[in-house]
Amino acid sequence: MQTLKIGSKGTVVSEIQALLNKLGYVVGEVDGIYGPKTAGAVRKFQKYFGLLPTGDVDDDTYKLMNRFLLGYDTYRIKSGDTLYLIAKRYYTPLESIITANPQINANRLRVGDVIIVPYSLDVVYTNIDYTYEIMKKDLEGLKARYPFIEVESAGRSELGKELYYVKLGNGPNKVFYNGAHHGIEWITSVLLMKFIENFAKAYAMGQDMEGYNVRDIFKKSTIYVMPMVNPDGVDLVLNGLEKSNPYYNDLIKWNNGSLDFSENWSANIRGVDLNHNYDAMWQESKNAEASYGIYGPGPTRYSGTSPESESESKAVANLTRTNNFRLVIAYHTQGELIYWNFQNLASSEAKAIAIIFSQLSGYNLGETTGITSYAGYKDWFIGKFRRPGYTIEVGLGKNPLPISQFNKIYSDNIKVLLEGATI
Repeated sequence: MQTLKIGSKGTVVSEIQALLNKLGYVVGEVDGIYGPKTAGAVRKFQKYFGLLPTGDVDDDTYKLMNRFLLGYDTYRIKSGDTLYLIAKRYYTPLESIITANPQINANRLRVGDVIIVPYSLDVVYTNIDYTYEIMKKDLEGLKARYPFIEVESAGRSELGKELYYVKLGNGPNKVFYNGAHHGIEWITSVLLMKFIENFAKAYAMGQDMEGYNVRDIFKKSTIYVMPMVNPDGVDLVLNGLEKSNPYYNDLIKWNNGSLDFSENWSANIRGVDLNHNYDAMWQESKNAEASYGIYGPGPTRYSGTSPESESESKAVANLTRTNNFRLVIAYHTQGELIYWNFQNLASSEAKAIAIIFSQLSGYNLGETTGITSYAGYKDWFIGKFRRPGYTIEVGLGKNPLPISQFNKIYSDNIKVLLEGATI
């Protein structure tokens, strides 16, 4: 990793600032700018852990920080160790160690065995811009802490990033939630990742969530969650355009000559709007492009050359085709609206569920118009399978929504996510 120091900027800096704040080495506002306060906090961190207190995040410092970011340490059992003593040494609950190590017998620890020791910190941070690399790290940490969850890949993005999804539960009632079809709507990935963490934690501890019996849901349902459908687009929005990108010159042209993708880029890395790339009146979406001034790849609304022309939409569709999902929810931003119909094909049951979701979230039911009425994921699901499918637009304002809206977005939607797996 490149050394971070005063003057460095970006999402990695934000991640480190958030960690330092959480550990008590206060840097103040998490702004992604490595200034004197951040350097001072890093110096204190280094001093406490016996590292040279330079104030710069070099490889050794980041390696140590990364353990906290992952949310766990590995520990080799020594003579005289007990899980109680290990938990006390790490200031972490004994139950967390037992959950992370289902293979061990607490009364018969074997010297030399290596175990996972979760920290008492949560893994998913909800106050930072959320990139693919951060999500990937979080998934690794959650899998280590909660080995009963399943982390799999539905395929790869156009730039080769794994399209991860998580399975929660092992019951016959299958539902599917996805987020970040659009690059600038990355906050929906944070929503789904935090849901995964809180659901897994509640299951492990035998606790309810919002009055819902999580272990009962786990037994009766399987919740599939793909937090980031469009990782290439998300990283383009949050990290900018790298010269090594194979579409470098094309992307600048598609973005009207601008190198700034942070405010307007919904599409994938090939300039295709993934939520206009499904086989649900796709040709009508293509025909409508000219009236919106769209004549090829660009930030939004371009439907591609054919349905599922993009590896991301094809992977989502294939995952859907190979599972008998009773219900799906695609999370987008913004408007605090729930779309539930497509060409009047949705059933009365689907509308009844939409009304329940509306009551739980406080969001209104909406109807799409114009080009937004075609070729979306929930449109395809409703048309193809005649089952309940929903697009939920979270938050209010102009995209991309700031992470400061996260708490309200989560509060609005947590009961929807739980109800969707039980209704």
